[in-house]
Amino acid sequence: MTTLALLHPGEMGTAVGICARDVGACVAWSSAGRSEQSRQRARDAGFQACESIVDLLEIADIAISVCPPHAAVDLAQSVISAGFAGLFVDANAIAPATARRISELMKAAGIEFLDAGIIGPPPSAGARSTLYLSGGDALAIERLFAGTPLSVRAIDGPVGVASALKACYAAWNKGATALLANVRALAAHEGVESALLDEWNPSQPDALKRSEHARNSARKAWRWTGEMDEIAATFRDAGLPDGFHMGASEVFRRLDIFKDRSDPPSIDEVTRAINKSPARRL
Repeated sequence: MTTLALLHPGEMGTAVGICARDVGACVAWSSAGRSEQSRQRARDAGFQACESIVDLLEIADIAISVCPPHAAVDLAQSVISAGFAGLFVDANAIAPATARRISELMKAAGIEFLDAGIIGPPPSAGARSTLYLSGGDALAIERLFAGTPLSVRAIDGPVGVASALKACYAAWNKGATALLANVRALAAHEGVESALLDEWNPSQPDALKRSEHARNSARKAWRWTGEMDEIAATFRDAGLPDGFHMGASEVFRRLDIFKDRSDPPSIDEVTRAINKSPARRL
């Protein structure tokens, strides 16, 4: 039986772990430093609890990192410090350059590394997602998730390719959400939101619909701030303008007040949070 170390049982990480559990893997995690919310997720999923990351990695064949992007390097370094000797899969929304940095650290420590990127929602029976892999032999991961809602696709290329694909996908998907939420905030500030929505309804119905996505995304905005920073760095490293996603990062930063809120805020709450000055009334 394969033992999978789940290094961060957040919503996405827990869903990935459940996929592996459901096809026979032992999924373990470390409770050290985790929030009660994370602890409850892991308990509900039936994951094996370990007191420390050292205890966790001593029993693991494969470790998968699914954490907020800003914590990816530090978490990788803690895995190295724990003396892990298996396969490390970095499935975080990080820049290709960050993935290559982590890969170099892992390889210097003698740890096998796979660059990964998850595209899609937390996988479940009603929501399929894809785990893209690059930079190594993906066979063990393909076997681990075979027949689950998490499809695994190995793509040609070195470390960084899977992270680049994820960055390109999220640059549009989440970047567009930030842009439209910012537009709604501007329209509210200038007192033309109602007129804008009336115009969008027949001429840009997709924009109207997508602008409402900011409500459901707001509680995840604290996590997406770091992802937008990594995407901006990806554009910058390619010699392309990075300002779009630096702006998106700031939009999501202003929405971090909704972190972990159980019910989605209204669109008015979202635009007020983005727009720090009072709305202008015509």
